[in-house]
Parts: sequence; C-alpha cells; structure tokens
Amino acid sequence: MVTGAPATMRERREELTPMLAQYVDVAEEYDDCVVLFRVGDFYKAFCEAADEVARVCELTRIEREDSTGTYTACGVPVDNAPKYLRRLLDADYRVAVADQVEDAEQASGLVDRAVTQVLTPGTVVEEELLDEGTNTYVACVAREAEGTETDDTDDYGVAYVDVSTGECAVTAGDAAAVDEELARVAPAELLVGPAVPDGVVDGADCMVTERDPDAFAPDAAREVLARYAAADRFAPAERVAAGALLRYAEYTQGDDGTLEYVRRVRRYDPRRSLRLDATALRGLELFENHADSGRTLFDTLDETRSALGRRRLRAWLRRPLVDRERIDARHDAVAAFAERTLVREDVRDALSAAYDLERLVGRISRGRATARDLRSLHDTLAAVPAVREALDGVDALAEVRAALDPLDDLRELIDEAVVADPPQELTEGGVIRAGYDAELDEIRTTAREGREWVANLEASERDRTGIDNLEVGYNQVHGYYIEVTNGQLEKVPDDYTRRQTLKNSERFYTPELKRREDEILGAEERADALEYELFVGLRDEVAAECDRIGALADAVARVDALAALATVAVERDYTRPEMGADGVHLERSRHPVVEETAAEFVPNDAALPRGTVALITGPNMSGKSTYMRQVALCVVLAQAGSFVPADAARLPVVDRVFTRVGASDDIAGGESTFMREMRELTDVLHDATPDSLVLLDEVGRGTATTDGRAIARAAVEFLHDESGATTLFATHYHGLTDLADEYEHVVNRHFAATERDGAVTFLHRIREGAASSSYGVEVAELAGVPESVVARAHDLVAADRDGDTGDDGGDSLVADDAQRTLDDLTTNGHAADATPPTPDAGEGGVADLLADLRDLHLAETTPLEALNTLHDLQRRAAEAAGEVPEEERR
Repeated sequence: MVTGAPATMRERREELTPMLAQYVDVAEEYDDCVVLFRVGDFYKAFCEAADEVARVCELTRIEREDSTGTYTACGVPVDNAPKYLRRLLDADYRVAVADQVEDAEQASGLVDRAVTQVLTPGTVVEEELLDEGTNTYVACVAREAEGTETDDTDDYGVAYVDVSTGECAVTAGDAAAVDEELARVAPAELLVGPAVPDGVVDGADCMVTERDPDAFAPDAAREVLARYAAADRFAPAERVAAGALLRYAEYTQGDDGTLEYVRRVRRYDPRRSLRLDATALRGLELFENHADSGRTLFDTLDETRSALGRRRLRAWLRRPLVDRERIDARHDAVAAFAERTLVREDVRDALSAAYDLERLVGRISRGRATARDLRSLHDTLAAVPAVREALDGVDALAEVRAALDPLDDLRELIDEAVVADPPQELTEGGVIRAGYDAELDEIRTTAREGREWVANLEASERDRTGIDNLEVGYNQVHGYYIEVTNGQLEKVPDDYTRRQTLKNSERFYTPELKRREDEILGAEERADALEYELFVGLRDEVAAECDRIGALADAVARVDALAALATVAVERDYTRPEMGADGVHLERSRHPVVEETAAEFVPNDAALPRGTVALITGPNMSGKSTYMRQVALCVVLAQAGSFVPADAARLPVVDRVFTRVGASDDIAGGESTFMREMRELTDVLHDATPDSLVLLDEVGRGTATTDGRAIARAAVEFLHDESGATTLFATHYHGLTDLADEYEHVVNRHFAATERDGAVTFLHRIREGAASSSYGVEVAELAGVPESVVARAHDLVAADRDGDTGDDGGDSLVADDAQRTLDDLTTNGHAADATPPTPDAGEGGVADLLADLRDLHLAETTPLEALNTLHDLQRRAAEAAGEVPEEERR
C-alpha cells in the first residue's frame, strides 16, 4: 500500500513545478494517507499514489510531461468523489483531501491548498459514505504506560466514538473483555496503544491504525479528555483510551478545537447488560447470517421508521438489559403501543417524516450544514407535536413523552429565516426568507427595482430611437447591453457608448444603464454576502442548542424502537414474557427468523428449571440447533425489551448467553475446527455462572470418538456440578443420556422421528426422554449421497451391530452413534426379547402413549405428519399390549 509523498517526486523535490512541490509537501505531512489534491474539477494523485488510486477505483492513469520530466497522474471527478472515496475506504486506505482554500481569481500565483479533512473507515461523516441507520465506530484499546502506578485491577481501556453522531463511550477490562467489547461494538477502525501487548486485539475484524505514541501519554490523553468530560471520573486506562481516541477524531475532522457535538463521554460497565461475546453474536445470528436467506434477528425486528430508531434498536439488541425494573418498564411501553393500534400507527406515521437528528447535529456543529439540513431539522421538529399528542394519557409512555421537547422556538426561528425549498449551495443566494432581515430586504429591493427598470428599458428605447429590433440583454463578461443590428446603426443616439462589436450587430450601453448595472450587480453581490453571513449566524445559533436537540433525538429513537417492537409483537403474535422466573419456561415457542422464512414451522415447549442440563438427542436435521437457538433468542429478545415468539413465557434474567453452535475454523490463525471448538468450550466452562444460559452443540465431534465422548461427558458433569448454568446440550453421543440417572439436574430430551420402509420423517417436536437413533445413514441418503455409498454404510452398520463394540460403542465404524447396536435391538428403550411392559409401565407404555397423543397439536400437523404419527402410535400400542406390530406380521 503506497501512502505519503511519492518517492520519485521526493527525490527531485527542487526540480518540480510549484504545484507538484505543493503536493509533495502535503503528502509528506500526511504520510499515512493517500492525498487527493484539488486541481480544477478533479481530485488528483500522482506517481505511485496514482497507480494505487487507479487500481482501486478502476480509473485510467494519464502520463503527464512538463519541464521536470514525465510522471503519471490519476483524477477523481469532484462531483462524483464519494463513489471513489468509498472504494478507497473499503480497501482500508486513509484519504487526505486537499482543497483549494483560496479563490483562484484572487490568488496571486499558486492557489493555496490545505487538507480540509482526513477520511478513514471509522471516521467518515459524509452522508454519501455512511450507511443509514447504522453506527460507524472508531475504537481504541489502550493501556496506561508501563511503569506507572494504578489502583485499578482492570488492565485495558476500550473507548469508541461515532464521529458522525457524537456518541462516545469508554470502559475498562481484561484481555477477554477487550475481545468481547470489540465484537459488540464492531468498529470500522481500531487504534491500538503502544503499551498493548501483541495478540490482545488479533481478533479485531477491521483496519488497525497506528498513531504517534505521544498521543497515548497519560498527561496528553487527560488534557484532550478534559475538553469533553471530567477526566478524574475515569480509570487511568480509560483516560488514555478516550483521550487518544478523541484526539484522533479531532485530527480527522480538520478542526482546531473540540468536537462540540460530542456532548458527553459515557462510562459504562459491560456487566450491567446481558453479555454476548463474538461467538454468541455469530451463533445466534443477531446481525450477520451467511445462509441463503441472509435474514438476521435484527432484520426480522426492524419495523422502525427512522434512522434514529434503527440505530437504537440495534443498540438494544447488542446490549440487552439485566435490570429487572428497566426490562419491565420497556415491556410496559411495548405493551402500551401493542394495545393501542391508533396510537401506534399515528406515531409511526409522524416518525416517517423524521430525519437523522444526530447526524444533522454533527453537521451543524462542524459548520458543514447546508440550508437544506436546517430545513430537515425544521421538518423533524414539526413532526414532534403529533407524536406528543398521540402519546397523551398513556401512562407507560409518559416519561418518553415528556422528553419529546418540540423545540418550538428553534423550529419557528428556522422557518422564519430559511425558505421552504432552499438551493443546495449557500453561495447561490435565495436561502434567507424575505422579512427576516431589514438590510437584506432593502438590498434585494434595490436589485429588484434595477432589474425591473432594465426589463422596461427595451420598450422605452425602441420608442425613443425608432429601432424596432433593438434588444436589451446581459452576459457575465460584458454585463448589460443594448444590441442594434448593423442595418439600424444610423439610428443610434449620441448617448450610446459602444461596448462590443459582433458580426452582424453592435452592443452599446448608456450612462443610466451603466449606473443601474453597477447598482444591480453591487446589490446582488452584497445580498449574497449578507445572506451567507446571516445563514452562518443562524447555524451557530442552532448549534448552541445541540444539547436540547440531542435529548430530543434520544427520545425519538426510543419511541421509534418501542413502536417497532410493538408492531412486530402484534403482527407476528409475540407474547409478553413474565420476567424473574426460576428457569426458562416457554409454551409453543418459535424461532423468530426461521418462522418468517420457512414454509411451515413446528412450535415447541421448553421447561428448564434453573441449573438444568438438558441433553438433547435426535436425528440430524430434526431441529436440535434451531430449538436451542430459539430458546436463547427468546431470552435475548425479552431482555432487550421485546415480546417473544411463544404462546406463553416465564423467563429468568440471565447474565450471559454462551453458544458453541456450528463448525468453524481459523486456518489463517492455525486453528482447526476442533481447536476452535475447544477454545469456545473453554470460555464457557471458565465464565458461565448459575445465572447464565449455555448452548452447546456436538461438543467433542471433531476428534476420535473415545476422546470426544470423554470431553463431552466431563463438560456435562462440570456444568452440573461447578457452573450451575442452565444448559442445552445437543449430542449424538447417546451414551451420555445415562447421566440423567446419575445427576439430579440432568434431563433427557429428544426430537422425534419416524421410519417406515427405510424412509425417515422428522416430526420436529421435542419430547421427554432420549432418542433411539440418529439416523445418520438415512440422512446421508436424503442428502443425495450415491446409492452405493449408502448401501455400503448400511452393511457396515449391520456388521457393527453383530460385533463387539465395547463400552459405549468404542471407536466403531458407526462412530457417530456408538450405541446403535443396543438402540436398534430395543423398542423405546426396552429389549426386544424382554417381557413386554404392562400397560402402566414407564417410558414406552400406555401412559406415555396417551401423553404423546394428548400433546399433539393437530391444527399444526400436516397430513403426512399425521399419518406417520398415527402409524407410530399404532405400533407402540401394539407393543405395549404385547402384540406383534402389523408390518412384522406381514
């Protein structure tokens, strides 16, 4: 990656033209950036930098030659710059934009240029380069310099800021906390302090930026942070991280002072929200899904009407609550919207007119807001009274309603000052309303009267001179003129002065026309200058109200997110969860994403008292992973403030959700799938508490059966005896199911399937007890594995049944079902040659049969499932009565 001054230019700096020498000076000062240099209507790069820009932006390089030699150049059109800037940022380049800071017409010699902004992936503020409704963060991980004393037990500070909105927060923690917070924040760019050891941020999936170590010096960082907050409120590592980060943000924005719209630096404790590490975020597919559907939980919930609400909803999902009172309050608010359709729809309709207040405030504070930005602010403020009126009298929403300050004074000020549809460019004039400023009105009157006089001049001069084809016109070069064709020149009066000669005519002016011209042009120039001055003053006046606008933005975001959650609850039949239960209790729960994309979804119950370890067995594709995820997602949704996809829900407040679901590897990092699995398992076993929810899927499958089964069994025992976490543990190691007999809080659950004539039908229903088979070969056949392979697999299974597999199956050929021999010789857990159970026998008897029959949900059962279920019940009834099933009699 080429940055800084091109080497070929540096070497012959004294020989360059003044403009190229100026480019080299700028490039050397911003040596970590690609410099785009304003030349006319293009931003240009030269030599090696031109090669890079041309490659990334797919542009053509041009060979230039001057008195100093030949060099390559590449140009990005100014009018279309965002398109190419986006490509450079996506390729992890930093871009320094050097603009002309002097009027070319007034410059004597070389036009002065200076870098007006440094663009980086994490600090962009231009609307064209930002994703609507998504935060773009730059983060910083720092440590207090080595050798200093600190009374804080946490080693690292983690700070992040969204430069476009002004949101800024900081926390402290150990190396594991750093990894977790970076996963949650998902920054686009990361600064790393010099005292941070190698390896601490290796998992960061973003561009890492190196900064001058001096920026991380404790005193320097404290000085910067003090411009935004009381520095002593923060731990030493937090001060270093936040101060260095804010200094970098100031540098990229080209501002001499503070970023005024960064209203406060919030210190937070990750333990005050439901903790979701990178593995959990990925496993539960909250924000990323690489499957064909591409749907995530956030996509499913996003019924917001504004960018403010969209960002707030995303933040709630990233950091669900752990405070019972706050959770209940959020549920109360969602319920209030859900129960009042007209209120909800009135609010959502009003919020459709809301612009992104946070980013508007940022542009206003930086002095980059246009007249259209102020009108957007006005239009958003105009929508607030309708929202307040709709919420009037709704007790659960009284607090947020009170925070909806309509800022009537600011809205009226903007409306009085700025025309309804202003031009994009401030210098074009026509921005300020008539009546706002008396001096401006007077100047405009002068210009208008002058233009009216000119408009009438043509008719009066025709009458006075008798020249019927005389015309009055204007151009920017010669000003106002009277044009007379060559055939009428003898009629030109003496007071006409020649201004321009054309092929077929002459152009003249009169003393009065010249006076009026000077008057009109002078008035227009003064009007434009005064308009700009008035607008800047207005913008500064609005910027002074940043705190009030920011508070309103927060309230609008909350209202929008709450109304969106209520909309989802009503339209998709979610229920309000009862919080504070001693365990997870769900009736007919569904997976919120899968039910939206699947043609048919089978709901399932979950009854998991606190500390339960549920061993879940059953065939592949039967729904084990989906079931585990939907239980976890119901917990996450509930603590985020949402209702949940279930008929009824009683849920605990959990502190963390751990997942070890699905297979992944890190080949570049030298980690196999099994090693990655073991690292994730390590995190679970070290950190899970009795208040945690743990999902473990196929632990130990990546190694030899004996080793894997041993690891799985030991993990279950540890979770039961040591962690006490509520756990869903899916496995194909059927031998683990005997743990339910040995441990008080271990229970067996299985997903039912039926087999007839070699065809397997998945019922996707969870039931008590253990599965009798994983149907691995049958699933392989369904997947399209060649018939010869399937037939050979069946033969090997049969041979394995006849052989001695040793304790729990050993390392037999059928390694994915070590107890297949025993299971296939039994019916519902009873040996085929054993005495048939009595009608009131336990599992497999009439009592269980009747229980399963009672639990059937016929309204949600397809005809094929009904036939398969009926066949299964009929077979079990015959066995319970000691009869031979019908298919065996045949």
